[in-house]
Amino acid sequence: MNRNTNEMTAAAPGSDYRFALGVLAGTVFGAGLMMMLAPRSAAEARRTVANSASALRDRAADQVGQASRRLKVAVDEVAAKGYGVRDDLADAVAHGAHEVERVAVAVKAVPPSRKL
Repeated sequence: MNRNTNEMTAAAPGSDYRFALGVLAGTVFGAGLMMMLAPRSAAEARRTVANSASALRDRAADQVGQASRRLKVAVDEVAAKGYGVRDDLADAVAHGAHEVERVAVAVKAVPPSRKL
């Protein structure tokens, strides 16, 4: 019995050393595996979110710029049509004024008629 106890005692320091070495190797391997398989770090996640937000801002700015240019073209077209209508109306009023003047001159040239 003493002999078995001595063998166990003699084997125990070697097996403890191997066990500690196995735990250390497993820890290092597990940490490396965790680093490879873990989700992104907080800094990388922030950078990804910031890049996405920047890209979204740029796309929105492009869309606003395009809408602004289309709106300017539409306003210019409406203004041009409005100026055309204004000019046509001014011509019609001037023509009407000339007609009124012509009729007034014609009426003035006719002698007054006698009363019946």
